[in-house]
Amino acid sequence: MATPMPDRQYLWNVFQGVDNDRSGFISATELQTALSNGTWRPFNPETVRLMIGMFDKDGDGTIGFEEFCNLWKYITDWLNCFKSFDRDSSGTIDKTELKTAFTSFGFRLSDAFYDLVVKKFDRNQSDSITFDDYIQICVTLQSLTAAFRSHDKDMTGIISISYEEFLIMVVRTMFQTK
Repeated sequence: MATPMPDRQYLWNVFQGVDNDRSGFISATELQTALSNGTWRPFNPETVRLMIGMFDKDGDGTIGFEEFCNLWKYITDWLNCFKSFDRDSSGTIDKTELKTAFTSFGFRLSDAFYDLVVKKFDRNQSDSITFDDYIQICVTLQSLTAAFRSHDKDMTGIISISYEEFLIMVVRTMFQTK
């Protein structure tokens, strides 16, 4: 899944093209207008917010050039992964393709789970998921799994936590609180 980093000059040109206010930093709004999910619609704002949160090391809501370079590589790696599971080359992932992807990642989940995920993330009412939503699903699943595993000391797949601990775990995971 790893992709080599593009030429830094190329990335600098892209960065400058995205930095509309010439602040030297890219906001979520600037990044959203620059990204395409293959449907000629802007990236899902929640996915953009999630990615900014992952790469914004100082917590100011923007990313500088170095953070942008890391984000670029991250998106490129996810795009290659997405394309590898988009078996029919439709530009979207359907339930079967999503199940294949997650199974290859080591998840064994029910059809009811996949039905729910596709319903939740299918913004086009096409029974499929666009690239940006795929990133959001994968990152969310990774984050929730890591949070779950931090409580699953015996690696049994079962945890016992209070309702408040559960809420704290989900809020920290979903809203990237430090």
